Parts: sequence; structure tokens; C-alpha cells
Amino acid sequence: MSRSIRTITAAVAALLLATGCNSASESGGSGGDGKGGGSVRGVSADSIKVGGIVSMTTASGYSKKDTDLGARARFERANAEGGVHGRKIDYLGAEDDGQDPGKNLAAARKLVQREKVFAISPMSSVTFSGADFLQEQKVPTFGWGTVPPFCGPTYMYGFGGCMVPMPGGTITQSWPEGLKKVMGGAKGRSVAILANDNDAGTFAIRTYKQSFAAAGYEVTYAKSTVPATSVPSDWSAYTKEILRSDGGKAPDAVVSVMQTPYNIGLFTAVKRAGYRGVLTDPTDYDPGLLAKSATKKALDGVHVLLSFQPFEQDSADMKQFKADIRKTAGKSVPLNMHMMTGYMSADLFLAVAGKAGKDLTVDSFQRAADGFSDRGTMVGDRSLPKGHKESFGCGALVQLKGGTYRVSSPFTCYEPIPFK
Repeated sequence: MSRSIRTITAAVAALLLATGCNSASESGGSGGDGKGGGSVRGVSADSIKVGGIVSMTTASGYSKKDTDLGARARFERANAEGGVHGRKIDYLGAEDDGQDPGKNLAAARKLVQREKVFAISPMSSVTFSGADFLQEQKVPTFGWGTVPPFCGPTYMYGFGGCMVPMPGGTITQSWPEGLKKVMGGAKGRSVAILANDNDAGTFAIRTYKQSFAAAGYEVTYAKSTVPATSVPSDWSAYTKEILRSDGGKAPDAVVSVMQTPYNIGLFTAVKRAGYRGVLTDPTDYDPGLLAKSATKKALDGVHVLLSFQPFEQDSADMKQFKADIRKTAGKSVPLNMHMMTGYMSADLFLAVAGKAGKDLTVDSFQRAADGFSDRGTMVGDRSLPKGHKESFGCGALVQLKGGTYRVSSPFTCYEPIPFK
């Protein structure tokens, strides 16, 4: 975890301790060995208590609220099938951290110390300041491994593995390799990469600069300079740099590693400047975005990276996912990647918990995780503890065109590269 996040975490923790809020004396046993009065935190004879942390509201207006729906759908199906070794999942729903570091840590403390959950699933926020606390408290935590805390710590699990690896790990090549199918190869092709000026953005630039270069592209621009706290009203400073980055001319592809409101602003600006190259991001796979004509126009033509099977893929697992979401929502709803984040975070937790057996403790859970693997899921072949250092290596690209999504690069697993 970076020094800046550690500093924020320490400051917030000190404030909470000073005010006596959620003190450690409330937490009870960690459940690490199943002792401490004969109880395991969050586990009873007939239930396992689980909670989530999700950025449902943010300053930019971006929301991941449907992550909660996805998790709930998967847990409800598990319960309908008898639970995990006879125990039903008592899912408390997700706390909203507002994409704020202080609220993220406070939510983690509340769920562990007050609600006494066994696990956090899902955790979906670019601000994961509660990671150190959850690791110290031995709380199995599942989410999308797109932030550094999911890469290394033993109690953190990315549903697709580690997406932003540390040195010694690997980088998935699904984005640059998928774009080769769109662009007819990487030879002689240039890319410009832009991200926010926060920890997630810094790691994204470091990761994807290596990734695209290793795939044979020329990376002519790679910066994490866009303010993370508010969407710029004027994108001209960024577009001028980007559109002159390839020896005075525009790159062949503009790669945005940002959230939807930023992508709308950036892509609108480069299109107005006359850009006709490839636009791509890892965020905007959401039919709900098509409700507004301005948004639909801004994102038209964009190729979106997925680390899971596209909704357009007609597999048995995808049919089950759609049925589960429809049942929990009570009606047919537009699908989005946040639902998949919650669903697959819950799915990985359930798979490991099932392997841990009837005598569920944190220790038995961790032992099960250390030797866990399965194949052919909607995120590819899963393997732990490999997932602490590497992604599961699979991905697809879909393009928004004429108001609908179509697969522009099929879901495929690629060989990763070492992260330096």
C-alpha cells in the first residue's frame, strides 16, 4: 500500500481511537483458530455473516451501487441451494464509502467490530484505506483487484486475481492483445494512456505502460494527471498533449484508465478535435449509459476492456448469471459490470468457503484458499494463492456502436508478462 494511503489510514485510525468510536475492545476474537469462547466471528451453526463496502455515491456522480445487487443475487442462489455446508449466507448488504478514504476505513471497522462479519464481499472502491485494518483483523476480503491492496496481502482476494501487481508479480496482457485484433496488430502502432492523479491512476500508468510496450506498441504518452476529485470542465490541456504525442501527430489509440464521467469528457474533447483513432477504457460497459443521448454519443465507438465474459456470450454460466440478477431485482434490468463485480466476488468467496468444510474458521478458510483452483469460470481459470500476485489473465473487448454493444475481441486468456 502506498505511503499516502498509509498516512490517511493512520490519521483516520488515530481520530477514531481518540473519539472512542468503534474501539478495538468491541471486536471480540478474530476467529483465527475457532477458540476464544468457542466462537468464530460471524459464524454460527446455521449462518455465515458477510458484508460489503461499495462506492455507491461519489463526488463525480459515478456509482457502483449495482455491485451490491450482483453480490446479493449470488448469495441468494447459494442460500436457495442450501448454503455452504448447511449454513446460509447472512448478507448485510454493502456500506457506502462515498469513495472517501475515511469512510472506507470506518465502514471496515463497523462491519468487523460492530456487525462482526466473517468476511467482506464485495469491496469495490478505488479508495481502499481499510485494507490494513482488515488484513490485521484477518478478515477474508473479496473484490475487484484493480487497486494495490488486493496484490500481496494474504486475506485480500481479487475475483480476477491481482490486476495491478507489485514487482515480482505479472501483468495480464488482455488489453493490448485484445486491441491487436481491433487494430490489426501492434507493429507501428502508438498509444497514449491517461489516468487520474491518485494511487490507482499512478499504478495504472505504471502497469499499462509496461503492458502495451511489451505487446509491441509504442507508448508515446503515459500520465496520471487528471484531478481525481472533480471532472475537468476544460480538457484542452490534455487533448493538446495527447494529440501531438506521436512525433507531433495523434497516436493510433487513446487509452483512458478512468471512470465514466471522465471518459465522457475526454472522449468528447478528442472527437471534437477531429480524432479518428481507437478509443478504449476499462469502465463503460453499462447499458444504462445509453439512456442519455449525449452520453451515448460520447462513448460511441469506444472499445471497453472486460475481465469477464461479455454479457453477449451465450454460455451456461452467463445464462445463470442473468437469471440470478433478474430474480433478485424482481424484473429484467440492464446489466452492467458492477453487477458482475459483486457476483463474482461472492462466487469466489463461496467457492473457497465450500472447500474449507463444515468446521469453518479463518484458519480453515485460509488453508482452503492456499490450494484453491477451478477452471472455466466467467473470469477464466482461477487459482490461489497465484491470484495474490497475478491476474487470471483473461479478457475481452466490446465496442459500443449505434447504441448497442458488440464483441470486438472475444473472451480469451493470454500469457502474462513479468511486472518490473
